[in-house]
Amino acid sequence: MSLVHTRLLVLLALVVMLGSCKKEAPAPEDENELITTVRLKFTENGTTTAQTFTWKDLDGDGGTVPTISPISLRTSRTYKLEVEFLDESKTPAENKTSEILSEADEHLVVVTPSASSLFTYTATDKDSRNFPIGLTGTLVTGSASTGTLKVQLRHQPPVNGQPVKNGTVTPGSDDVNVTFPLTLAP
Repeated sequence: MSLVHTRLLVLLALVVMLGSCKKEAPAPEDENELITTVRLKFTENGTTTAQTFTWKDLDGDGGTVPTISPISLRTSRTYKLEVEFLDESKTPAENKTSEILSEADEHLVVVTPSASSLFTYTATDKDSRNFPIGLTGTLVTGSASTGTLKVQLRHQPPVNGQPVKNGTVTPGSDDVNVTFPLTLAP
């Protein structure tokens, strides 16, 4: 075999070997948080007494049904609402609220009623781009009725290095999406 043929075979072998090497998978997008517990703390304006209601699902989706505290609030009142997220699948439990706050430009807490007459919610905290975060806000109740209060934690990380959070629920995905029964009574 000539020197040229030998070199061509070596070159061909190198190309085949380099081409067959597996490329590393791209780094995954910023993954969703594991949330096992959602706490809602309501403090009526003019008072210092708070009521806390909890949604808890320690084994995650499937398995045991979550435990949910039914919310009972007074009609025609204004409440300060503070939302807290925990991962209690670990010991000790991990408070995710501070992580969400530190990544505020990538998270949005959305609080919605099953009927618009139940309440209005206005987030009072803002991220660095002046979009709502929703971990704290003002909730104004309507007249006597029943329904539900839904809490969503939207994870809205940048895409291709560009921010996508725009103050709406649309971009991103849910870290958690839970519903509490709600009663408004005088």
